[in-house]
Amino acid sequence: MTKPLPDAGGYVTLSSRIAYENPWTRVREDIIRRPNGKDGLYGVVERGQFVVILPLGETEDGRRTVTLVNQYRYPIGKRLWELPMGMWEEQPDAAPEALAAGELQEETGLIAKTLHHAGVMYQGAGFTTQKGHVYLATGLTQGPSAREETEQDMTCHTLLLEEVEEMIRKNEITCMVTLSAFGLLRAQALI
Repeated sequence: MTKPLPDAGGYVTLSSRIAYENPWTRVREDIIRRPNGKDGLYGVVERGQFVVILPLGETEDGRRTVTLVNQYRYPIGKRLWELPMGMWEEQPDAAPEALAAGELQEETGLIAKTLHHAGVMYQGAGFTTQKGHVYLATGLTQGPSAREETEQDMTCHTLLLEEVEEMIRKNEITCMVTLSAFGLLRAQALI
């Protein structure tokens, strides 16, 4: 029997088991040996990749707009303002750009002429493997939305960019994925 090798951080996985699984999420329980030699338990939430899209449009007089969705989030019992985002459980290996185009149209009805990949982010890297891709969508045309059953309470709102910035300043937008994506796009001078 070969001895397990340490990972890049010096951790050794001694054993691993799936504690829970559904179509969206798998919870793995690992017995680990830390770099200091002490053994411990680590719970890891495995989820597929997701995308978050900032749809950047403009008014007839040239003012920039952002389309947000608003939906109820059961785990916290509140409605949140968010950028369109999601994952495809049925197609976990879908190309991120196809996923971005699909989620944008599904949630907002918008079709983007251009999808610019701005970068990646990890959502809760201390407990989950979930990796996200950030996209800027431009050249927007409106079509019908095709929301999933779980998104039937979702509403879609196109606001001026400065209104969205004010919502962020007032802490009315509290979704960390939305805030991170907005910050990344702003840091890259894309919005």
